[in-house]
Amino acid sequence: MELQISRKNYTKTRLVSSSVQENTLADGEVLLKVDSFALTANNITYAVVGDKLGYWQFFPPQLTVEEAQSNAVNDHWGILPVWGFADVVRSNHPDVPIGERLFGYFPPSSHLIMQPSSLSPSSWIDASVHRSKLPVGYNIYRRVQAEANYDKSFEQYRMLLYPLHITAFSLYNYFKTKNWFGAKQIVMLSASSKTSTGLAYGVANDKQAPKQIALTSSANKNMVLGLNVYDDTFAYNELSKIDASIPTLIVDMSGNGSLLSDLHEHLGDNMMFCSNVGVTHWEDMQPGPHFNAERSEMFFAPSQLQALIKEHGMAGFEQLSNAYLKHSIGESAKWLKMNKLNGLEEMSSIFNDVCNGKVPPEVGLIIQL
Repeated sequence: MELQISRKNYTKTRLVSSSVQENTLADGEVLLKVDSFALTANNITYAVVGDKLGYWQFFPPQLTVEEAQSNAVNDHWGILPVWGFADVVRSNHPDVPIGERLFGYFPPSSHLIMQPSSLSPSSWIDASVHRSKLPVGYNIYRRVQAEANYDKSFEQYRMLLYPLHITAFSLYNYFKTKNWFGAKQIVMLSASSKTSTGLAYGVANDKQAPKQIALTSSANKNMVLGLNVYDDTFAYNELSKIDASIPTLIVDMSGNGSLLSDLHEHLGDNMMFCSNVGVTHWEDMQPGPHFNAERSEMFFAPSQLQALIKEHGMAGFEQLSNAYLKHSIGESAKWLKMNKLNGLEEMSSIFNDVCNGKVPPEVGLIIQL
């Protein structure tokens, strides 16, 4: 089975039978069985910007039997990529053994055929034709059993937080190279999100970084206060309490156009830069009248990560990112509550809540297949 979502209405899902596991493997191909993956608001961001940034292209959806019989073209349904673990169950590649376990980018589906290339002891890249022009960072698969400190019990934190905190790591380094855009304070919108907290732990660990202001919903304010990582915390309706006399960098995980407009107006000339990262409020994305587009920019983590690898080399990048993630994930593990769901049916039943921001921020959703 595979779970598909409507590209026109992200809250609508369907389950489609998949025959991938029955396909004959070509030379160099392997069949993987997806074991488990995480589901977060970040996955909804993939849907919202899917057409613009190519996220729908990673995993072409299966047709239903009726669609296949009528030679239909499926331009309505899509596969939402997720981060998780899978095992090789069949192999037609001489250097990829059956039983190998991988961490990476998968579909919410029981099985997947891939074409390993650029093999190293620690990773390989899926060279499937339909993925060849997509960002390479999403095509890398980690051979976890070759990792010196691989711990299966840590997998739930890795699949949940790695894609979020590696984005936080890239944001942190980007802002540092820009000298924080001259800001003396950072305002984080949707401050309870796991990407926000991943960034907040990195900033708080840097004594030279600006102070941090959290903006969050009234419902999540106490949770954010309990993190003890932000210097000040305000609900969205308390936006006017932010000191507008201080040069400010905005990190927006919300995508709420009206809220951003109000904040840009409040800060005026002291709104130094606005980095648009996530869309937890994807239904409210229409920019308000005071939105400063000239000082705003959509952040694309893979580009920044590639720049970091070029600057430091892969070994240097791994050292820097691993140190950052060890700290940020370690702090997050102190308050995260894991909720494990069984199968794609249970994923489908909770998908509306994820889309509509109804899953408490301290909860991590893990789907076990």
